[in-house]
Amino acid sequence: MSEENHDGSLDGSESQDIPEIELIIRASTIDGRRKGACLFCQEYFMDLYLLAELKTISLKVTTVDMLKPPPDFRSNFDSTPPPILVDNGQSILENDKIERYIMKNVPGGYNLFIQDKQTATVIENLYSKFKLVLTREGESTKRALLNQLSNINSHLSTRQGRFLTGDTMCCFDCELMPRLQHIRVAGKYFSDFDIPVELTNLWRYMYHMYQLDAFTQSCPADQDIINHYKLQLQRSANRSKKHEELETPTYTTSIPSSADINGH
Repeated sequence: MSEENHDGSLDGSESQDIPEIELIIRASTIDGRRKGACLFCQEYFMDLYLLAELKTISLKVTTVDMLKPPPDFRSNFDSTPPPILVDNGQSILENDKIERYIMKNVPGGYNLFIQDKQTATVIENLYSKFKLVLTREGESTKRALLNQLSNINSHLSTRQGRFLTGDTMCCFDCELMPRLQHIRVAGKYFSDFDIPVELTNLWRYMYHMYQLDAFTQSCPADQDIINHYKLQLQRSANRSKKHEELETPTYTTSIPSSADINGH
């Protein structure tokens, strides 16, 4: 297992008497140590990282190689896959329960979970549309994904601030941005799908997210995102021209120069 601490005292001062939350996440399917490409793991990592920045908690992140889980993991959690949240010896194992626990029990968590039906609706089903692009060849699936990205772009144009609901990040941003990253990296690799540069509000949003430690510290390498879907799609045989396990990890965290996010 590999561990890293994201302490509440990010400015270097001594940590105050704040609770330590451990988040166990899936490790890379390539090296078994660095962050893997599990969307829910990154989503809760981002939620908790934001709280660590606010110094309401101290965050410890542990990666587990699910191909070779260590004995203590097996004895504690049986075959339950991450994400797993551990708070003062209490383990929360299921995604919906983790989300509810962060909202109700983790200091400061309530502020991340705001009610905004319009935002919830516009990002809903984005990932399922993306999975159809990967599993079904044809323009209709790409068009459906593109339509939803366009709707998100339009939604962002009606909002003041950098993020989905304003100038403060919330749970919706922690849900959407990891999925956009998978669409950008794996969509291009497997289906030659690009997020159009004309969606300037969406690219501006991604630009702001790329500036944040909460995203960059939790973001898997491009190679891990690609390998994640290779294992799901069983496409490794016909994609043998690139060997992700031999590559130095890269992270796509810049925007295309042709995306005019400044409106010039």
